[in-house]
Amino acid sequence: MDVLNKNVAANLKRIRKAKNMSLDAVSVQTGISKSMLGQIERGQSNPTVAVLGKIVSGLRVKFQDLLGTPPLDTYIVEGDKIAPIKKSKDQYKVFVYFPYEEERSFQIYKIQIYPGCKYATESHGEHTAEYILVTEGELTVQVGDTFHVIKKGNAMRMETDREHAYWNWGQEMLWVDIVFSW
Repeated sequence: MDVLNKNVAANLKRIRKAKNMSLDAVSVQTGISKSMLGQIERGQSNPTVAVLGKIVSGLRVKFQDLLGTPPLDTYIVEGDKIAPIKKSKDQYKVFVYFPYEEERSFQIYKIQIYPGCKYATESHGEHTAEYILVTEGELTVQVGDTFHVIKKGNAMRMETDREHAYWNWGQEMLWVDIVFSW
């Protein structure tokens, strides 16, 4: 069974149970036979786009709710297996540990900045903030003409409605964990 079929199978069952519906009730709502719905939930059927459309319409959910990776109550992120989402050779790397989720209002990043280098970013918009924790090295945060020095083990919160930059003026690698909220 491919990933998409696994997602559809798990999500259909999850959505059905969340709506407290039997396969019979879903069949009535969607116009798809109970046996076909059961096969889809068990991953034994490869539903067509038309069938998926009937499910989405009948259950009043988005296609992404049906096709996307099913939400997990608990999962582990292995940092050494995450590819950077932004990087500049021998200057910085940005890793996203917990990306955007529609029902959440935060993301969690890890930034690695090489000695003598910086990572600069534009405004993230009104009503946004970053919670910054230095885990290795010493960070200098620049906001306009103001500089803030944060040592290992210390943290800072700042509004991110304007340009800002992270500097590593030290001799060792700098690692920073950031919770971005909106």
